[in-house]
Amino acid sequence: MAGNDRFNDEASNWDNNPSVQEATRLAFDTLQPILSQSNDVLEVGCGTGLLTLRAAPLVNQIVAIDPAQGMIEMLQNKLTSPDAPDNIKPICLLLEDPEDKALPPANPANPTGERKKFDLITSHLVLHHVPDVEAFLRTLLGCLKPGGRVALTDFEDFGPAAIKFHPPSKLEGVERHGIQREWIEGLLKKVGFEDVSVRVGWTMDKDVSEWKEEESLPFPFLICEGRQ
Repeated sequence: MAGNDRFNDEASNWDNNPSVQEATRLAFDTLQPILSQSNDVLEVGCGTGLLTLRAAPLVNQIVAIDPAQGMIEMLQNKLTSPDAPDNIKPICLLLEDPEDKALPPANPANPTGERKKFDLITSHLVLHHVPDVEAFLRTLLGCLKPGGRVALTDFEDFGPAAIKFHPPSKLEGVERHGIQREWIEGLLKKVGFEDVSVRVGWTMDKDVSEWKEEESLPFPFLICEGRQ
């Protein structure tokens, strides 16, 4: 995943961005109906834990991973609060292998054995940073329990204006300007997911004034789901 230097640099101020806060709130509202107290969840690209902390009270456990050490440190700092949930495990990891030893073991008594599998995998605003989405989806499939599901949210590629989701100064590390519905649906099916669904979960107005053409634009966000 590209752009870790940028995310390390921005970690301390990440939560101060109103667009980040609003997109996270809307993502949580969309994901909340599928969260369950019995769920072991893997959140890929957790950032500073904005979504993690909202979801934690509604699930059994969240393993929250991000390749940017600065983001993980911000989440770790939040978890030192006396009222922080105790079911979040942050890990600095670029996930490329379901059996990566940085992931928790399936059996704590065998720490070097098979890695833990999950009921649900979430990611928010991650897919547009991933160079090889097909390989990424195969990895996610391998991290699921039988019958487990993914629920991935990102903004939609609705045409040339989608490039304005990021200001001109922050295009480095962006692999694609949004996600095309048919493309991601096809990839989910190709790697082996079943019951695939790709739909607009919400639309959010976002400040695009740095592009000097208009003040804001509405950006549709997709929720991409599938089962193992």
